[in-house]
Amino acid sequence: MAGPILVSFVTSFTDMRVTDIRSPFGVGFVGIDNYLDVFADPTFRTAARNTAIYVLFSVPLTIGIGLLVALGLNEGTVRLRNVLRLGYFLPYVTSVVAIAVVWRIILGTDAGLVNGMLDRFGFDGPGWLTDSRYALWSIILMTTWRGLGLQMIIFLAGLQAIPVQFYEAAAVDGATRWQRFRYVTLPSLRPTLLFSTVVASIGLLQFFEEPYVMTQGGPRDSTLSVAFHAFNQFSFGNYGYTAAISYVLFVVIAGLTLLQFRILRERP
Repeated sequence: MAGPILVSFVTSFTDMRVTDIRSPFGVGFVGIDNYLDVFADPTFRTAARNTAIYVLFSVPLTIGIGLLVALGLNEGTVRLRNVLRLGYFLPYVTSVVAIAVVWRIILGTDAGLVNGMLDRFGFDGPGWLTDSRYALWSIILMTTWRGLGLQMIIFLAGLQAIPVQFYEAAAVDGATRWQRFRYVTLPSLRPTLLFSTVVASIGLLQFFEEPYVMTQGGPRDSTLSVAFHAFNQFSFGNYGYTAAISYVLFVVIAGLTLLQFRILRERP
């Protein structure tokens, strides 16, 4: 693994293009020019803004709804809990491409299920995937629906690991339901919350399949992600520039992960 990583890092400081594959020793060293070009590229800035919005909304929604579902299942009967847990988790283990295709059909402008239902009530549904005002939010909705199953499983495991004696002691002290959640459940779930946040953030910062299948990054680059932009540049044969984009994304992921560890780590 170290070999390709090292090669890609060195490539990010060169002007390597697809025409240089047959003569790699003719590649020129350009220093940090690729990185300067990345931040000067308006398309990259658009992709970075889309990615930031996507992560800022998808992570809290996915984790929040996943926690709520886990709390509900944790208090349900064992038989019903197992059935619902399987149902919530199925979308996550299904191919993201298949999920994206189904949602593209559901959110279709003319023959989509959602707009068809709105039409029955006399409403003209918008272009969920063809209007730049709604496209990214539609993908966020789909991502939240797909990802909450994993978060539910993680939080359910964390909830079941909390000793019952904690809740019994809180009940004896007269703690309300909200107080038990705030002072017992949430502090006990801090390691679980850290893991969920880090895993969700790392995965969502690299989102690619959803816009690739559902919108091709459009309309007007409104769903273009950083990973998608890197894919396009690689397809154009701009290997040095693509490597620079990838390492910028890597630094962002690493920095955000360190920040999350600092904020959510267990206090002594």
